[in-house]
Amino acid sequence: MIDFKQFYQRIADSKLSHWLETCPSQLAQWRKLHTHGDFPKWERVIAKLPKVEANVIDLKTQVMIGDGSQEFNGGAQKLENLLKCLHPWRKGPFHLHGVHIDTEWRSDWKWDRLLPHISPLKGRTVLDVGCGSGYHMWRMLGEEAELVIGVDPSALFLTQFNAVKHLAGNPDSIHLLPLGIQELPPLRAFDTVFSMGVLYHRTSPIDHLMQLKDQLNKGGELVLETLVVEGDEQTVLVPEGRYQQMNNCWFLPSAKALKLWLEKCDFKDVRIVDEANTELGEQRSTEWMTWHSLKDYLDPQDPSKTVEGHPAPRRAILVATK
Repeated sequence: MIDFKQFYQRIADSKLSHWLETCPSQLAQWRKLHTHGDFPKWERVIAKLPKVEANVIDLKTQVMIGDGSQEFNGGAQKLENLLKCLHPWRKGPFHLHGVHIDTEWRSDWKWDRLLPHISPLKGRTVLDVGCGSGYHMWRMLGEEAELVIGVDPSALFLTQFNAVKHLAGNPDSIHLLPLGIQELPPLRAFDTVFSMGVLYHRTSPIDHLMQLKDQLNKGGELVLETLVVEGDEQTVLVPEGRYQQMNNCWFLPSAKALKLWLEKCDFKDVRIVDEANTELGEQRSTEWMTWHSLKDYLDPQDPSKTVEGHPAPRRAILVATK
């Protein structure tokens, strides 16, 4: 059964120890709400995973845990069958003991775009908000972060993360909690906070920016990535109905408008470090995510627009300091 004892022990003597005043009761309540449905089935998948030590772990250039040369009970085919029970896999890719999880998103592309522009993570305490299954968290650990914590309310993402963590030997320097950013108290303890692919899902983007700020210590760095549109400081798209078939897409500012929002929230040294249209090769259906993906959300006659007629997805990365 997935539990959070290791996390509590890890933060007990750290600058996050005050989180223990609220976090255990929140997670206990979350567990009560997930005693039925798919989560117990997914936990049984975790219980069936082989116990095998990774002869190779590479988190610096990819997420590779074991090179596939080791023998273990059931072998790579059994492992692949178990991991496919956790479909869909959206963020990755992962290479796990000879199994290549070709996820919907090439999240490594995003990581390669942002890494040259952020402060070194070595020795830092890092928070990844809306972390999904945790791909970027492993890359943060590969950059020698001291402690990486992700928050995402999805039970499936929690299970996928714990499957990878199990195969990596359950390191105590990386943890995912099934919480939303709005459920966190103002911890003011993280050296770096990432929010990637979250802002446009929030009904109040300014509140989200302030919540992120509340997690940073003084001088800490925010790395913000989100959907944007082209335009000036006053350009914001509020889609009528859906955007790319998403009904929870609220605000798409221009990168310049987002920079202004961050400055209004009293962030300093705000920089737009990357801005580009999303390519079909970066988000697509695979055998690990067989549902519709980016090409299905674009106008087949004009791929510069979504099926609803909005501008096709464009994403920006901004870096700022508290």
